Amino acid sequence: QVQLVESGGDSVQAGGSLRISCAVFGYTASRLSMGWFRQAPGKEREGVAHIASDGSTTYADSVLGRFTISRDSAENNLYLQMNSLNPEDSAMYYCAAGWSPRSYKFWGQGTRVTVSS
Repeated sequence: QVQLVESGGDSVQAGGSLRISCAVFGYTASRLSMGWFRQAPGKEREGVAHIASDGSTTYADSVLGRFTISRDSAENNLYLQMNSLNPEDSAMYYCAAGWSPRSYKFWGQGTRVTVSS
């Protein structure tokens, strides 16, 4: 069973940066397809960034050029580096993983990011 634990959420000022992490337990992260999602109050869940087992990445248009998804094989962690944050980025951020590209079976509990203007 794969378990995912997010951390690093915080309150930051607009224009600031933040890196959130997802610790992967029970499987090797580099062999999974993984992604970051976010959900703001009253809004639908949105896919933010994805990384396939071959390392290829994709991003939502709203974060392209500002966010970077990456994996650390030694730590078995997934990261999301977020730069140039704006209040519209405020949300609960979730880590997800699965065996096939963008087919996510495992989800974390989320970490909250709040961006103030």
